[in-house]
Amino acid sequence: MKIRNTQRLLALAILLIASVGCASQYGHILSNNEDDLVGSHTAGAATWNPLVDQAVSKLLGRCPSPIQAVNFTDGSPPPVISSQVGSSLADGTATVCFIGVENKSAEEIGDFKDQLYERIDMQVNATEAFRGISRRLVEAALRETRLRPDSLFLPDNRKQFATALGRQGTPVDYLLYATITSGTTDRNKTSQRNYLLTLELVNLENGDALKESAEIRKGYSKNAAAKWWHFGLIQ
Repeated sequence: MKIRNTQRLLALAILLIASVGCASQYGHILSNNEDDLVGSHTAGAATWNPLVDQAVSKLLGRCPSPIQAVNFTDGSPPPVISSQVGSSLADGTATVCFIGVENKSAEEIGDFKDQLYERIDMQVNATEAFRGISRRLVEAALRETRLRPDSLFLPDNRKQFATALGRQGTPVDYLLYATITSGTTDRNKTSQRNYLLTLELVNLENGDALKESAEIRKGYSKNAAAKWWHFGLIQ
């Protein structure tokens, strides 16, 4: 037993020496049960992925299912179902135009911006309540109308944008916006950054909006001692 432990310690020592002296980069595939790498300077996957999952789940949790259970009694008239475009989600599957992800945080998100878009879009379209519009069609309609995403909050601009999509055979019920913001608290060389992802679902017909958000707090420290001092040993 002692020989085996000695061999393990010797192998570990050799591995550490080799890793210190080696200048090449090493990579490996993460399995599904391994945690995402926590970024040392920026948010990273360990922050963005849970934010998307939480925000989308909360937004969809407030939207009624398009499949409604109806109980009939003898002599009762059938329920009246509205087919008006832009009406309540309960009236049927709604067409959602995901406009994009706006970054208003203190840091650049780089290639995560497109990945956040795809992750949100896939989760929203996986539900019975929504069907999505191709990102390529959305971008083409914005170019045709020469409208900025934030200008679609004006009624006339929404109609112009919906008309452009309609000519492509794509009616629109809702616009979906995603916004990233952050708030930073500094203490000497240690800081805390609060990341907030907000999803806003806008009714194209009347401008009514439904908003949900998710927040993750993350600490940044120059070294382990500073981390323990400001955030505790168990963080």
